[in-house]
Amino acid sequence: MKITRLILLLVVLLLSVVGLAQKPVIGMGLLHRLDLLPAFKPSVSFGAVTSWDRSGGNDDGFSGKYSFVRKEGENLVLADLKGPGCIYRIHTPTPTDDLLEFYFDGETTPRISTTFRKLYSGTVAPFVKPLVDYAGGGYYCYVPIQYRQSCKILLHAKSFQFYDLNYATYGSDAGVTTFDPKTALAGSADFEKAKVVFNMFNPVELTQFNVPTDTKLTHQAFDSVLKGGETKTFFETKNGGRIAAFKIGPAEAFAGKDRDVMLRVTWDGDSKPAILCPVGDFFGYGWGKPAMGGRLVGTKDGMNYCYLPMPFDRSAKVELISLRAAGSSISVRGEVVVGNVPKTKNEGKFYAVWRRENPTTAGKPFTFFESKGRGHIIGLALQSQGMESGNTGFFEGDDMTTVDGEMFVHGTGSEDFFNGGWYDVPDRWDAPVARALSGCMDYKKHLARTGAYRFFIGDAYSYRKSILQTIEHGPEGNALTTDYCSVTYLYSEARPNVEFRVPSLAERRVVDPTEISFTAHWAVPISSFSFANATLSRKDVRVPAGNTRSLSLRASGQGDFFGPAFLSLVFDLPTAGKYKVYADVIKGPEEAQVQLCQSEAGVGDVLDFYAPKVDVGSHVYLGEITASEGNNRLMFKLMGRNILATAWGLDLINVLFVKK
Repeated sequence: MKITRLILLLVVLLLSVVGLAQKPVIGMGLLHRLDLLPAFKPSVSFGAVTSWDRSGGNDDGFSGKYSFVRKEGENLVLADLKGPGCIYRIHTPTPTDDLLEFYFDGETTPRISTTFRKLYSGTVAPFVKPLVDYAGGGYYCYVPIQYRQSCKILLHAKSFQFYDLNYATYGSDAGVTTFDPKTALAGSADFEKAKVVFNMFNPVELTQFNVPTDTKLTHQAFDSVLKGGETKTFFETKNGGRIAAFKIGPAEAFAGKDRDVMLRVTWDGDSKPAILCPVGDFFGYGWGKPAMGGRLVGTKDGMNYCYLPMPFDRSAKVELISLRAAGSSISVRGEVVVGNVPKTKNEGKFYAVWRRENPTTAGKPFTFFESKGRGHIIGLALQSQGMESGNTGFFEGDDMTTVDGEMFVHGTGSEDFFNGGWYDVPDRWDAPVARALSGCMDYKKHLARTGAYRFFIGDAYSYRKSILQTIEHGPEGNALTTDYCSVTYLYSEARPNVEFRVPSLAERRVVDPTEISFTAHWAVPISSFSFANATLSRKDVRVPAGNTRSLSLRASGQGDFFGPAFLSLVFDLPTAGKYKVYADVIKGPEEAQVQLCQSEAGVGDVLDFYAPKVDVGSHVYLGEITASEGNNRLMFKLMGRNILATAWGLDLINVLFVKK
């Protein structure tokens, strides 16, 4: 009798498991079920609809030629997807006030009707913050939009520009129900939990979301000194389980341009690591400094953290490897949060792949990750460095994802891929910004440098046979040579067929430019200018070669209470040391005699920029300075004027620093 009951119980449990397998978590539930990040994806496929230039050029939305899949009358169909499926992300840097409609399952009446801009405003339920937001020049929506049969998105406009959306397609037995905006948030526990995961401004520990229910968690602390040339075990266990979180600090201990402390993680006694990466880069450092602040991986309050769950079968080992010279030590502390539930058959093991191409190959995109097997990418971080100061045109490059030999995603531009838009435009993609799943690590035009990160939950890039994840470096043809460095975060059924090795110092060291050019009239920070008797403007100047722009100071000649008229600018330099300073200036009848000053003292001769006719003075030597790493204030003083000059003027075009 007991045996019969036991058999019946096992049958019931088996049927329950089968039932769960037939009804995977889809839609809103995925946004907080971080415990499912390691699980192989139940979707049949995934894809994206974007405005990329099908001709291979760079018109990825500028003209609107490719910004729709077809026209209906004078309106634009932005997507026409067949189900069962779910849209997990909609991004654009160019929302408009045109009417946007979503039609489901062949219906003639839209279930969603709003303007494109309002979709991201947080005022139209169920598209509410923080699942919709704006940052770094881009607008994004992570509210899952499910459809049983089909979903058509119609924009009532004659033209549109940039957009990209990600979706997944499921089998007919997946239990996909069509999105109903009236009930999408009504009493939705999934939504309330998703808000917690996405909330950047009231963050909580994500271990309540990233391990299976009833998992027992233990905290194991670490506090030690890591000597130069030493390898030290940060955490080790001989039992199956999963890492729910780990934190390592202080963050400044791993800063530096040599990338000389490595993180090595090994699962189940494997002779090769699953992670072998500079510690800083794993946590999203940019060029040797903390830069990433998302919810899953980053740095906060001086500590590095990771909430990506990492299941293992029998054992795990986390080590720190110092590549610093003997005698160089750092104090390290942190903790690992471990769950007692081992890896299941439906889960992959976690891997992090560090890659650098310096220089990148002309005509070939940069490769984040390429491998055979089964798995899914759940995050990418990129540090991109150009070779020419003042030129970040490489960020025009498109991301491309090829799965099982077929192109699944072709993006519209690098900052768009990372949920941003319009690099080098003030208050858009021009400074660090952090959101839950994406952000800009930095943007410095004068260093030809920018970086970014993006993590995937519902929109994970899954593959069954192979995957190739790349990104272009340049508007067309990968023509701009660059220095690209990346980390790919993924889960894989078997070890990826990529090389894990300790890179040499030359391979990992940050390379700073030695010639740095600042465009004075664009985005150079202005510290101050004369307190009285002067005006400052940006203006176009006609010269024999055509028009040019300058940052223009005009003074009365009286100066002010503190002395001669002046212009004080802030120059961010990558390394300390001595620099020679040059400038492109306007020479002409209105220009004064100018001296470059640092800390009030002149560092060069007084130069006369008077000329009878207006022209450009190229690479005029101003003097030599001793600079610190970071911001340096320099003053341009109007010391006098030529007797033939008609005004007290200074027109700066570019300022160039050459490291000695």
